[in-house]
Amino acid sequence: MDFSQTFILAIVQGITELFPISSVAHSVLTPYVFNWNLDTAFLKEHFLPFMVMLHLGTAVALLLFFGSEWTEIIKSLCKRDNQSRRLLYLILAGTIPAAIIGFTLEKPLRFLFSNVTSAAFFLMVNGCLLYWGEKIRSKGVKTIQELSYKEAVIIGLFQSLALVPGFSRSGATITAGFTAGLKHSESVRFSMLLATPIIIGAGILEVPKLLQTGLGDLLQVAIVGGIASGIAAFLSVWLMMKWFHKNEISAMRPFAWYCWIAGGLFLISQFVSL
Repeated sequence: MDFSQTFILAIVQGITELFPISSVAHSVLTPYVFNWNLDTAFLKEHFLPFMVMLHLGTAVALLLFFGSEWTEIIKSLCKRDNQSRRLLYLILAGTIPAAIIGFTLEKPLRFLFSNVTSAAFFLMVNGCLLYWGEKIRSKGVKTIQELSYKEAVIIGLFQSLALVPGFSRSGATITAGFTAGLKHSESVRFSMLLATPIIIGAGILEVPKLLQTGLGDLLQVAIVGGIASGIAAFLSVWLMMKWFHKNEISAMRPFAWYCWIAGGLFLISQFVSL
């Protein structure tokens, strides 16, 4: 990939990773929209670690945005801060199931479903998930600290839906948060906190593969992309938190409509081209 392609993909990834509209689907659909003829060897060997490098930019953005919370969580390991330590355990409970499923099923699932037609279809299904989440959000009265560990695990299981291009990680976890009774803003906050260890874990597994290729130019392009993605992600999470604070009644609805319209247009384009 060249710098212009990487910059476009990084901006799209940084925005869509945190908004509930599936960054994985958009990483499949973006090359299609711009008619990029990406090298087959690159797609087979380097695309996944390349995308993970972009995701690491998102993880850095999340660490910066929620820096005070992560600082308190880390401090709780060394001192008696029951509230921050319990938040750490809840994050771990939500991370472990997704990490196990992701480690075992990520490659086969993305190989099976990483095409424009399936990404567009599941993007529309994701819209249905968001719309359903909006319908049940009125139940939300709890804070994160009031979650049980069982509820945190269930939210973590929902997070695994993002392994299928078209499903949004943030959309799935926010909706699962609603089912657990979390308030709008608390569900978004927990979703963002859950994202950080998952992304960093993926980076630990995949980025060394990119380093081992010896492709210096590709690595430089990926680093630039990671920086661009991180900047876009920081702005996105700031907008997300403001949006969900101000729009408690219908915060998810615009994203559901976007998924339906975008997914439908891509499906129509596929049938027309047949």
